[in-house]
Amino acid sequence: MNRKRALIANTFCLTKKRRCGGADKGESHDGAADIRSSLQYLMTLFSRKLFNDTLPPVVFKHQLYSLHNDKTLVDKLLNEFRESGELLMFQLGFDSEAFGLVFTEDYRAKVLQGEAGRDTRATVEKFLDKLIPTCSDLSFNKDKMLKEFLFTDSEITQLVKSGVLTVRDAGSWWLSIPNSGKFIKYFIKGRNAVLGMVKKSKYSEILKDELEGRRTPSQVKFQMKYHIHDIIGAELVECIQTTSGTLLRYVDGNINHPNTHLS
Repeated sequence: MNRKRALIANTFCLTKKRRCGGADKGESHDGAADIRSSLQYLMTLFSRKLFNDTLPPVVFKHQLYSLHNDKTLVDKLLNEFRESGELLMFQLGFDSEAFGLVFTEDYRAKVLQGEAGRDTRATVEKFLDKLIPTCSDLSFNKDKMLKEFLFTDSEITQLVKSGVLTVRDAGSWWLSIPNSGKFIKYFIKGRNAVLGMVKKSKYSEILKDELEGRRTPSQVKFQMKYHIHDIIGAELVECIQTTSGTLLRYVDGNINHPNTHLS
């Protein structure tokens, strides 16, 4: 079995809700190389052409939970990747539990690509040079921006204008992905559409292989597998082992989940 297929093999664990997860080796052997490989695999499911290649590949932290059973280990290794400057994490705003992950070099490349010819480029480059080597923060307060990073109020305004910062509240800013609004819009619509497909199936359940092969409605802009890793990792569906394969069952109560509105 090749590596990519191993990463998405059907293994099962009993948690508060059943999830699909793990590589064939089992969670006890998961390590940095496995988590990195899973990240790289999930990144390949990101639809770059949908955004004219202006965005870096973005995946969600919880999508990794669909591949690895040990959340604590996943979180620990992701923090190590962030502290080493390899990975950036973003609070994407539509859900307090939705954390986006982007490889640092991909982020830098796409941000600078978007800054070509703009008067904010020098300030953005300065920010990236200070951010990438040492910083793993999700947000920044004014004191840190002024005293540690040595930015002026005018430069902070330029960073917000460029999209690398977005206002969190008075005097603080989230690290952000420029031009990511369209991505978030498409993602939420796609999640709701895929969940709707599960709910409208007989008994509100469907084989994962069958769902992957279904013709997608117009609301689904990403690859189906991207959304399936999302709804499994976010525990919006249960995964149940059957002789026919992995069965995804709609979880009652999703109507109350942030940005999940199904009738």
